[in-house]
Amino acid sequence: MKLAAAREPVYLGAIAAGKVAFASIGLTVRSRGAEHLPRSGPVVLASTHVSFPDFLFVGEALLPTGRLVRFLSRGDVWGNPAVGRAMDAMRHVPVDREAPAAAYLRARHLLTDDQVVCVFPEAGISAAYVVRSLMPGAVALARETGAPLLPVNVWGGNRLWGQKRSLDAPFPRPVITRGRMIDVRVGEPIHVAADADLVATTRLLGERLHAVQEELQRLPEHRPRPGEYAPWYPRHLGGDALDRTASFGLDRMPGSAVTPTWGPTQ
Repeated sequence: MKLAAAREPVYLGAIAAGKVAFASIGLTVRSRGAEHLPRSGPVVLASTHVSFPDFLFVGEALLPTGRLVRFLSRGDVWGNPAVGRAMDAMRHVPVDREAPAAAYLRARHLLTDDQVVCVFPEAGISAAYVVRSLMPGAVALARETGAPLLPVNVWGGNRLWGQKRSLDAPFPRPVITRGRMIDVRVGEPIHVAADADLVATTRLLGERLHAVQEELQRLPEHRPRPGEYAPWYPRHLGGDALDRTASFGLDRMPGSAVTPTWGPTQ
């Protein structure tokens, strides 16, 4: 495997550390669709978000392509100076939800440099574990730069480190269990025209993400055992996650978010 990381020792080190961590708990990342990623040129990935380490799983799934992914991540990750320096060295982008314009501009600059940029348009993790409201930034980046927009689905990490169930609950801790399977699916590109409607195209993205997410959720290896308490599995599929209406109170999405026209009504 020939990686662009050859000139990026910090990223190479992070990849190696991730592989060791995955092996230590017997975690497998199973991927499909990586062939949809162009070999060169700018690319916008729009990924679902079901667990805090999802960026690790997406990056791992795309390693065979030889391309590195620059992630838009919550800004408080940079609060630790050493971590912040590493994130900067890997050219990841901090996102301040109160002032996201700076992240958009940095992501746009990366795309003009022919990079692969991954956005989590849900801007967080839904406690219902269904695709929640989407921010239109990923579509806007693709529209402005002409980069293809690739939907990406991740499922499985929610059993390791998912979302809390109430606003006053403490920040969730990981639940390390050996032998977990993570699925990553990369979809066919959406070509966003320069005059495309942001809301309509974001809804198209939401429909595609929801369809594949539910396909993954229904796989036998991802379903809860009979009688198992499963707060990590969608309620409309028989799990014990919050229903979508209850999760809205946790989401706290900005007014610019595109509300779902996809998925369950509850």
